[in-house]
Amino acid sequence: MKKDKMTNLIPDEQTLKRDEFEKNYWKDNFKKLGKDWRLYLLLLPLVFVFVCWKYMPMYELLVAFKSGMKEGVAVIRVNEQDFVGFQWFKQMMFGSKANEFWRAFRNTFAISFYGLLFGFPIPIIIALFFNEIKSDIYRSVLQVLTYLPKFVSTVVMTSLVALLLKVGSDVSSCGVVSTALVKLGLLSQEAANAGVMYAPQYFRSVYIISGIWEGCGYGSIVYFAAIIGISPTSYEAAQMDGANKMAQIRHVVLPGILSTITIMLILRIGDLLTVGYEKILLLYKPQTWETADVVSTFAARIGGLETGGSALPGLASAAEMLSAVIAMLLVIGSNMISKRVSNTSLY
Repeated sequence: MKKDKMTNLIPDEQTLKRDEFEKNYWKDNFKKLGKDWRLYLLLLPLVFVFVCWKYMPMYELLVAFKSGMKEGVAVIRVNEQDFVGFQWFKQMMFGSKANEFWRAFRNTFAISFYGLLFGFPIPIIIALFFNEIKSDIYRSVLQVLTYLPKFVSTVVMTSLVALLLKVGSDVSSCGVVSTALVKLGLLSQEAANAGVMYAPQYFRSVYIISGIWEGCGYGSIVYFAAIIGISPTSYEAAQMDGANKMAQIRHVVLPGILSTITIMLILRIGDLLTVGYEKILLLYKPQTWETADVVSTFAARIGGLETGGSALPGLASAAEMLSAVIAMLLVIGSNMISKRVSNTSLY
């Protein structure tokens, strides 16, 4: 009888606890919010930035499906009769602007791919070097020096690049980098005098190398933090097995930060079709459009005043929208592949 009574009481107790939990659910959550209100207060500026500059502008994507847009007229005030469907996309891919768009698309993919191929491993290597430095002061100084270019404005950075590759009438008047390349035999004197910045065949190299210089130190922060998180006992076990430094890096450090590398790689793959227009606009010239014009600069030129005095904001919006959709598909695809191969993914 006692067991039967206890059995009958258990469901009632569970029901009471569930009712109590549901009754106080929002109250308990508000208590937690009140307890950590400082953290949520710090989160508000970020939420404001995302809402105003990321989510609200999404409504402007309707420009890609409308015609008759005039300067100063909001998208919401355009009549429904102005919808033209995929007219701008067709004109962009198969119409009068097809050659320019596909050239910009190829340049965007090429610049991003080479940047990923040569630029992605550099922060990992720098983080490995930082991990091997025993002096905290020396490591801190080197870290600050490698982080500094990231905090220099794009205008100053491009000015430095232009100064280092300055055009001159002879070797002595050329930029420092141009002079060094000529003396090493990697660049002809004629090319240095004509200007490396104005040669289409050199633009991608200049852009990618300057990008690595600018971001490699800052990008190493994530990997260095992941390396610090590796347990010292793993190093001790490897040393007891007779592993030298290279073997420890291969069998301890790299497997320990593999998940971080995978996630960062997925994010970089999503940026394959996203090349910022600011640096490109400051570096390229009309004679380098052959290899320098990317989707963002193409959209900036088409969306602004063109040679004939006409602007095509619908075409520019369609170009940016197409590249964003492809970037999203790249992230989804790379995430699915990573999840199946290594069980590491963003979601």
